[in-house]
Amino acid sequence: MPNALEASVEIRIGVQNVSREVVVETDLTSAAIEKKVADAMVGAALDLTDVKGRRVIVPGGAIGYVEIGEEERRRVGFNA
Repeated sequence: MPNALEASVEIRIGVQNVSREVVVETDLTSAAIEKKVADAMVGAALDLTDVKGRRVIVPGGAIGYVEIGEEERRRVGFNA
């Protein structure tokens, strides 16, 4: 089976009154992340799932900033 390419995006979330930022690597597109962030800014929670299946939920009112990285392609599979 040849290697497949899979995209991932790194997101950094600054939470108000918390000194460390939350870093999540997800397989969502940048557009999908922007939509989730926009929804969180009007009252919903920012709900993301990372590439390992872990879920991160940040209340919309607690978000200080969100930095969305570029989509990065990575190889998935075995080299034979």
